Amino acid sequence: MTFSISEGEEKNNQVIFQFKADATDVKFQLSGETDNIFFIDPEGILYYTGLLDRENKAVHELQVEVLDAGGNRVQGPVPITIKVEDINDNRPIFLQKQYNGTVRQNSRPGKPFIYVNATDRDDPTTLHAQLFYRIAVQLPKINDVMYFQINNKTGGISLTRAGSQELDPLKNARYDLVVSVMDMGGQSANSFSDTVPVNVVVEENIWKAPGTITIKENSTEPYPIKITQVQWNDPGAHYSLFEKESLTRFPFSIDHDGIIYVIQPLDREEKESYVFYATVKDETGLPLAKPLEIHVEVTDINDNPPVCPAPETVFEVQENEKIGSNIGAFLAYDMDQKNTVNSFLQYEIVEQSPLLPSDGLFSIQIITGIIQLAKRSLRKQDQPQYHLKVQVSDPAFKTICNVTVNVIDINDQIPIFEKNNYGNLTVDENVAVGTTILTIQATDGDEPFTGSSKILYSITQGDPDRKLVIDTDPLTNAGYVKINKPLDFEAVSMYNLVIKAENPEPLVDNVQYNSSSYARFILMVSDVNEPPVFSQTLYQAQISENAEKNTKLIMVNATDPEGRAVSYSMSEDTRGWLRIDGVTGEIFTMGHLDREAENEYRVKVIATEKGGSYLTSSVYFHLTLRDVNDNPPRLVKDYTGFFFCYPLTKKGSVIFEATDDDQQPPWGPQFVFSLGNSRLQNDWEISKINGTHAKVSTKHTNFEEKVYEVSVKINDAGFPPLENIVSFPVTMCKCASNGLCFREADSFHGIPTVGMAIGTLLTVFLVIGVILIFTFIHLKKKKNQNETNIESAQSPESIPLRT
Repeated sequence: MTFSISEGEEKNNQVIFQFKADATDVKFQLSGETDNIFFIDPEGILYYTGLLDRENKAVHELQVEVLDAGGNRVQGPVPITIKVEDINDNRPIFLQKQYNGTVRQNSRPGKPFIYVNATDRDDPTTLHAQLFYRIAVQLPKINDVMYFQINNKTGGISLTRAGSQELDPLKNARYDLVVSVMDMGGQSANSFSDTVPVNVVVEENIWKAPGTITIKENSTEPYPIKITQVQWNDPGAHYSLFEKESLTRFPFSIDHDGIIYVIQPLDREEKESYVFYATVKDETGLPLAKPLEIHVEVTDINDNPPVCPAPETVFEVQENEKIGSNIGAFLAYDMDQKNTVNSFLQYEIVEQSPLLPSDGLFSIQIITGIIQLAKRSLRKQDQPQYHLKVQVSDPAFKTICNVTVNVIDINDQIPIFEKNNYGNLTVDENVAVGTTILTIQATDGDEPFTGSSKILYSITQGDPDRKLVIDTDPLTNAGYVKINKPLDFEAVSMYNLVIKAENPEPLVDNVQYNSSSYARFILMVSDVNEPPVFSQTLYQAQISENAEKNTKLIMVNATDPEGRAVSYSMSEDTRGWLRIDGVTGEIFTMGHLDREAENEYRVKVIATEKGGSYLTSSVYFHLTLRDVNDNPPRLVKDYTGFFFCYPLTKKGSVIFEATDDDQQPPWGPQFVFSLGNSRLQNDWEISKINGTHAKVSTKHTNFEEKVYEVSVKINDAGFPPLENIVSFPVTMCKCASNGLCFREADSFHGIPTVGMAIGTLLTVFLVIGVILIFTFIHLKKKKNQNETNIESAQSPESIPLRT
């Protein structure tokens, strides 16, 4: 048997259990680990006296026996186990009176640098011995910010994120902490606790980024070359490098001591600086601190010659330029570092070809590279092109570049017309836009196919409305006079035109255009009979569909360019709704208009010239009909399929929908529904679902097996409102197993029985027989008559004589 007893309570004769024996005149005996605490009396009552302590003894093993009067065992022994249950009667105690720790500034947050430990003698499997650590005091506490944190289960003390960022031995090299520990997981008001001081010394962090590192490009030293070193605070750290930006090659490495090397030559012209990171991790691969940013600058050496801006650089100079004029700036470049002696360039002309009319026609400024005209103005007739060799040098290299100077013509010749008067020209007023009516020609003595010799023609007098335009042939400089806008004899019948020929490039200062650059001609416009012209390209009107007959809608107007009278007519009036006054052009209604038949009505209006050629022109007239409420509501379809299964077991309903042919508002029609007559109110009721749908329901279930005609009154919301009474059948009928209406044929009104069907068929057959007999007799008679006529026609007496 097993019994559990709580420790810590001192009892006198506390009963645990009473044993019973089968025999009489016996006594009970207790043995085992009684520790003078557990006893059993002669009646078999097991009890204890005194104080139990689980921490001294957690389990007592006992035996109970039954002895007779002679001391002989008659029953037992029975094993008894007494378990002492734990209570929280021991406080936690730190293993040390004081703890001392050291931490580096900028250490990783959350990585413990010291552990505090406490113990509790209570049962470790219970909450009594579950310990909870916390930092009770931090001195100094700056700006009320905690620099340290503790794992409440392990007692590991580490830096907070703020501590990792703010700790500085130069500002404060020591911090005093008070750490407390509580049992019961720190969750009970009756927890026991203990405290211990922790002294923390802050040491300087040696994990620091070096300053900017400079490396000379294309160094001839043997590689790898040590350039710097980074170092973690403690031994055993693992170092690595990674790029800040993606590079085609990464020319750096780091060893296990944190020494950084450049492993191959660097080229400043390829990349003048590098930025990368050095990282440090512990043996498990976790970062110990933030990566350090390493900056490397590549210093320049003069290892690049000057480079020409192009295989050949071309400049142009006008033939009348003055001495000292700038021809152009020749700029080479050097890939060495800018603004250093390595990239400082100087220029010199070392050759001119040809040497006509003399050598030294050009000079170049040594520093700026500006090429100037040195001796005299140039003439294209003497030499149209020069080739120069320009030497470009830096302190270590020289490069020869090719420069070509083209002498370009100046605009010192004016265009001259081949003739100054092109006479008279007559064209019809209906000549098509774009038609060429005249070709003119001027010539220019400047260099062909340049801005100095290209000729542009313009009409300077006689055409204020730009009816004409002149295009130039780029190869021949011929001018083509074309119609730009339609001509109108009635408006202008003659144009006295002056044309000017000029260059797109400005003339030189001492040359001016004169009469040789001008030409004249007279354009005569001949009259052509033209059709009438309407005042508008489209006529439109609106009217209500209930407008009275002969209501005036609009008046169209057309005029004949030649001043003849005009008559009007219409076509495409498919519904015969309109008529037009042939003299005035007034359009009137004619007959009943119906918006529901056609709300946008279009007809063609024709204007005909009276007299002469009777030319015509036409426009469309659009008539928009405005709606009036002239259509009553109606059902959207014939409802013939409404039925209820007879006999009705519950009330039922049918849904129907109404519509209106008149124009409806955007939110749709809003009909009002009611029963068609008062007699229906005893059996039926109606309710509105929405603006277009309603529901007719039975008011009881006592209906006969027949067809009921239900009438409904529908009112619209027009002005004035219209009303319509519609009806539909509702059948009360027996239903088949599938739920559909079923009735025997002879039970429906108007459906024949089998006997009626046979009688009807016999009657039909009798009528058909009578018709066939009369037809046969009639055909027999006609055949006999035809035979008689043939015989008569063939007799000699019936043949007429020819004379």
